[in-house]
Formats: sequence, structure tokens, C-alpha cells
Amino acid sequence: MEKNDQTFHYQKKFELESGSTLPGFQLKYSTLGKLNADRSNVVWVCHALTGSADFTDWWSGLFNEGRFFDPRQYFIICANVLGGCYGSTGHLSLNPETGKPYYHTFPTLTNRDVVQAFDLLRQSLGIEQVHTLIGGSLGGQQVLEWAVQQPDVFQHIIPIATNAVHSPWGIAFNEAQRMAIEADATWKENDHRAGTEGLKAARAIGMISYRYYDTYGQTQAEKSDEKIDDFRAATYQRYQGQKLANRFNAFTYYSLSRMMDSQNVGRNRGGLVAALKSIKARTLVVGIDSDILFPLSEQKFLTENIPNARLEVMTSLYGHDGFLVEFEQLSSHIKKFFLEDLVPVEVKVR
Repeated sequence: MEKNDQTFHYQKKFELESGSTLPGFQLKYSTLGKLNADRSNVVWVCHALTGSADFTDWWSGLFNEGRFFDPRQYFIICANVLGGCYGSTGHLSLNPETGKPYYHTFPTLTNRDVVQAFDLLRQSLGIEQVHTLIGGSLGGQQVLEWAVQQPDVFQHIIPIATNAVHSPWGIAFNEAQRMAIEADATWKENDHRAGTEGLKAARAIGMISYRYYDTYGQTQAEKSDEKIDDFRAATYQRYQGQKLANRFNAFTYYSLSRMMDSQNVGRNRGGLVAALKSIKARTLVVGIDSDILFPLSEQKFLTENIPNARLEVMTSLYGHDGFLVEFEQLSSHIKKFFLEDLVPVEVKVR
């Protein structure tokens, strides 16, 4: 079954939470499968920080034939976030008011802005109900924000390795990465390559928060005790920095990390507890036992305050990145969650 890539164009002025506006925007999105007769089989995926709308690329373990969300039963959709660099309006897009790329003039975005853009896409597609809304990390933040904004739209939500408000610890990690980008002498330039060397360093910093002590101990340990330089862990950090620089840009990384920091579903809503208690969807919260960036205490807080929520914990060597690796565990938890409910879509699980 082939994935369908499309672009949603919004032609009106779009007001942002910061008070700034965009003179319209576009969202690149991908779909797989077909809507059933009563449109009850929609699964909406929210991607992580450096992800794209191509969910079959980075989360194929959940969204292929024979997997839990089988496109023969479900209509699956994922949109690249506003501010992204995979086809949606962002820093490198042309500003229609100037005819030049936005670069540093692109406005500050929050998860609320992204979710409002997603909801405009949802409405344009005539989707009134979403069977399942799922996402991890930054995408999980958006799952929660959207479920608070539109509580009547979602039947089930699955926020994974995420939080209701970003922690000082998480913000500090992100700020260290932005400082690395700012230290790049090219960062202030209006050029798509600006900050590239800083981006490499930023990603290396980020990798430490996405994994944990034992991850590096088991995957990057030296095979002999004779080395005094050129260690595997050092080479790995440089490899990861270059790998991201080959497919991403510093503007987007800088902006989306600030978006993650903006997460606070309780802002101007009477606080976190009041906001979470407004969620109506049946909720599966998933945490990872080795996650140092979004620790289990944050998922426990969600479970305690979302009215119809349960918590499942994944065991992983890969820390925060475990939600992108441990497909079998994640599928098992999701299957268990749905077997306890009457699901309006026939699901075949491998």
C-alpha cells in the first residue's frame, strides 16, 4: 500500500500565541490507508523533534501491514509541524510579504500554534472524530495539548515519553544546544547553511540526553584498553552531529527546541491539573524506565491527573530514544490497551 503525500495551504492570516502572525502557511502531510464509511478509523501521528510527516520511515514498526495500526484497517495521517523543514512553512520558506526567506525573522512558535494548524488541516479534511492520537517526545506534548484544546475530537490518545510542562532540566539541555548553535560564527547570517557547525555540536549534546549512561557503556565501549585517543564514543558523537546536519538545518532545530520548552498545558487554563482533567479521551500514557530527559515521574503525573488514563512502562537500553526503537514492547502495550475497550475498527496484529 502506497503512502500519499499532500500539502495543505491555509491562505488567511494565522495568529500565534506570541501575538505575532503568519500571512498564511502550508503543512506537508502524509496519509496511508483509506477512510472507512463512517470515518471512524483515523489514527493521527505527531512526530518528534527532528521527525517528518513520513511516519513509515521513522515509526515503521507500528504503521505497516501486519503491524498494530495496519493501513488495511486504519487511515493514518501525519503532518510535518509548522516551523518544520520537511515541506511545512518554516524559517527557510519564502515570506510572501517580502519575497525572501524568513530566516531569523520567522516568529516564535509554541505547541499551541502547531496544534491549531493541525486542527485546521483536520477540519479541511472533514474529519470530525479521531480514533487515536499518538506521538512521542515533542509529538507527545502536542498530543496532550491537542486533547486539551479539542477534548471532543479524540476517542483515544497515546502520549509517549512526554510531559504536561517542560522541566527546568529539559529546558537547560535545550538551551545548551542553542548556545552551541549561537557560538557558530555563521549563525547570524541569512543563509540556509547558517549555524551548521553549531548544529553538529548541538546534536551531540542532545544525544547525551536521548540515551543514558548504560547505553554508551554497552554500545560505545572500547574493545581494547590500549587507546589514548580517537575513542568510539567521541567518533559516535561526531557521526551523529554530521548525520543530522545532512538532513536538517540549524534554524529549525533552534526553533523546535524552543517549542518544546514552551510546553505547559496549564498556561492560562487554571493550571496543569485543571487542564489535564479536561481531557475526555481514553488515555494510554507510556514511559521509559531509562529516560533521563522525560523521566517516569512526568508520565506518572499525567496518569494521576488525566481522568481515564493508565500507565505502561517500557524497559529499554536506549533511554528516551526507546520509543523509536522498542516497537514490539510498544505494540504490546497498545494491544493490551485496546483489548480492554470496544474498538470500532477490526484490528489484526502480527
